[in-house]
Amino acid sequence: MKKKQYEELYEPLELELVAMARWAKATGARICVLFEGRDTAGKGGAIRAVGGPLNPRQCRTVALAAPTEAEKTQWYFQRYVRHLPSAGEIVLFDRSWYNRAGVEQVMGFATQPQVDAFLKQAPVFERMLVDDGILLFKYWLTTDQAQQEERLRERLDDPLKRWKLSPIDLAARGKYDDYSHAREEMLKATHTEHAPWTLVDFNDQKLGRLTLLRDLLDRMPDTAVQPEELSFPPLDHPPHAEEYGVLKPIKDYPVE
Repeated sequence: MKKKQYEELYEPLELELVAMARWAKATGARICVLFEGRDTAGKGGAIRAVGGPLNPRQCRTVALAAPTEAEKTQWYFQRYVRHLPSAGEIVLFDRSWYNRAGVEQVMGFATQPQVDAFLKQAPVFERMLVDDGILLFKYWLTTDQAQQEERLRERLDDPLKRWKLSPIDLAARGKYDDYSHAREEMLKATHTEHAPWTLVDFNDQKLGRLTLLRDLLDRMPDTAVQPEELSFPPLDHPPHAEEYGVLKPIKDYPVE
């Protein structure tokens, strides 16, 4: 999809996202969205598409690093619980507790008993979240291996994207089928009526973002809430220009 077409189609969705956030603030709704999927699928871009038009004080992204030594001794879900949304908040998880069923399993960072325990506990954990009123959405972004290889190479060659590439990403290249198998096991165990999974094709990332946004917005309750009325009377004097005392602005960027 071309950038211009994407931007034209994204613009009305931005308005709906802002309406969703206004509704959440007015009603105290708690919205939690999980973004999982292949390396290079486009989780970051999808998260920016959701959160970009929203107040960062209301909508925040959670991207946790590897667990600390102390966290490794805790109940597995414990470090995620503290990041769940409060009333009126929207929380976007850039990877989530499903690390255990994905990278930790495939790359050998978790034992099979740990993975088995997670697959049994995750639906119970999510049942508690949903029963408590959290609106939980789980997305898994799909990408063919040919697209993944192309994007990995782009990250390797582009100095602005090189930071996205890690040794784990490169080590995972030969485990595409292992990740597929792990995903299917995860879906079989955790795709539930109370917390279903939604798979979105992200071979075309712009189209994938639009598809994900449309699905998310369609699954929300009626979010029609009128904006708060604000008074904006005219100034009682001509507009003032900036005046400087102690410091002045630095020199403008040179433009030819």
